[in-house]
Amino acid sequence: MGDSPNSADLPPWHSDGEDARDTATPSAAELEDAGQAALFGAAEATTPDASATAMAPAAAPADAPTQTAQPYRVLARKYRPQTFAELIGQDAMVRTLANAIARDRLAHAFLMTGVRGVGKTSTARLIAKALNCIGPDGQGGPTISPCGECEPCRAIAEGRHIDVIEMDAASHTGVDDVREIIEAVRYAAVSARYKIYIIDEVHMLSRNAFNALLKTLEEPPAHVKFLFATTEVDKLPVTVLSRTQRFDLRRIPTELLESHFADICQREGVKAEDEALSIIAGAAEGSVRDGLSILDQAIAHADLDTGGTVTAERVREMLGLADRGAQRRLLGQVLEGDAAAVLAAVDEQYALGVEPLALMGGLMDLVHRIALAQVSGGAVDAWAANEREEIAGWAERLETGQVHRLWQLLLKGYEEVRQAPDPLVSARMALLRILHAATLPDPGSLAKQIAEIATSAVPASATAPPGGGSGTPAAGTRGLDWEDLVARVDAAGHLQAAGIMRLQIRPITVEQGRLVYARSERYSDKIEPVLQEALARTTGERWMITAGDPAAARPSLVEAEHAQREADRAALREHPLVKATLTAFPDAEMIEPGSNPAPSREASWSRNA
Repeated sequence: MGDSPNSADLPPWHSDGEDARDTATPSAAELEDAGQAALFGAAEATTPDASATAMAPAAAPADAPTQTAQPYRVLARKYRPQTFAELIGQDAMVRTLANAIARDRLAHAFLMTGVRGVGKTSTARLIAKALNCIGPDGQGGPTISPCGECEPCRAIAEGRHIDVIEMDAASHTGVDDVREIIEAVRYAAVSARYKIYIIDEVHMLSRNAFNALLKTLEEPPAHVKFLFATTEVDKLPVTVLSRTQRFDLRRIPTELLESHFADICQREGVKAEDEALSIIAGAAEGSVRDGLSILDQAIAHADLDTGGTVTAERVREMLGLADRGAQRRLLGQVLEGDAAAVLAAVDEQYALGVEPLALMGGLMDLVHRIALAQVSGGAVDAWAANEREEIAGWAERLETGQVHRLWQLLLKGYEEVRQAPDPLVSARMALLRILHAATLPDPGSLAKQIAEIATSAVPASATAPPGGGSGTPAAGTRGLDWEDLVARVDAAGHLQAAGIMRLQIRPITVEQGRLVYARSERYSDKIEPVLQEALARTTGERWMITAGDPAAARPSLVEAEHAQREADRAALREHPLVKATLTAFPDAEMIEPGSNPAPSREASWSRNA
């Protein structure tokens, strides 16, 4: 060993003087990067000198390989809202939180509910940033507009803040997981203003876990905030709901989704047709995440030879949707009753990849927009001019009852197609049924027409004379009109005699002072004295009443009325509308206007006596 201080046998840190002071001290970040490189990225060190070289980035060779590019992030993650201003469609919740922060009235527990993809977990992280933000200068307080630059904001956005604990209740469902939270809330936050627990899909916690959390949830320490997110709020116990401040995140309107997707396409440098974005927004069903996933897929599906433009045709092909023009043509063919064209159109759409269920759903959406156009007085929900014209024409031409019947038939057909073993066959049969029923009047109009026909037929039978349907006396009578004579006896107050004449007497000869009659064998009582007295008091002269040949007699007034009613009913049954009604409802019964339905039985003639 020599005396030289530059001896290579001495450790580097034993050197003194200017050489030691000139050595650059690596920063913490450089040390961490060097350690990561030594462990994972750099070549394996073989000598102490090589290890020292790996720890000192300044000594790395000039031609060291550059850092690899970051992997692609899907649009749903890349454009996750980082501020409340970027959170779309939830203005009411943002306003409530802003007022609560401004007035220092922050609840100790928040519950975010809603369908998938509307921003529940993102909102929970934004609340955590808003409560723990300290501003760029480190002196700020809770704010509805977190800066995104301070250490708490950046750490929360990157998911590495020690005081913001995010737990998935679907994989931590037991009471032991909740006990860990209960034990940890007793300790103050390490570096943030609040210790925040974000529990996603909180409805997955077990009943015992909920019960264990109740006391802590009701009276947590001042430095603790709970943020719950769930898609099935009905599964949460009422005791939990009563201890939280609930926010119902709404579905995002289709128009807002369209503008949001258009802005994202502009940021990504992707061209997209307005109709394509409208289709994607409709398929998203109010979910931003679902829409961004479909948009991501549509961008990848776009043809490179067209510059990567997202077209409506490609989006329909990707989603298996029917072309709107084809939907309108199909509906027009159904309304026109062209069965062959309808079947050909269904087969054409199926060959293009359109699922029968999607085809029925498209027709339902079209009928729904026709109904809305009728209610709104002509305002049509459509982006294309030709589509607006066709829907407006149908709304003006079709009756409201027809549109609603179309909807009901399509809805029934949709369910049949969804459950059928062969959806294509079921869709064909459903559309054929709709085709034949489209031109029929609605049940209300049909009932009204039947009632009008029945009403117009009853007076004709009531005014027809019993002898044969003319205003002259019946055949076999001379001199007097039998029906008029019975009416005179009834008006004179001889009700018993009038009842006998109307019910039992089958007239053969009716002359002034003379009556020849016959009657049914079932009547055997002596009626001549009653009739003679009544006729004498009514006409002022004596009458001779005798029985005659039954073969020459005409039916009694009651029998004639009954026969006329049966003839009217038979004629009414031959009417096309009545035939159609009885075919559709085989068990239906015809009831005369003003009658009281009673159990079917043969009426006794004595009730009219």
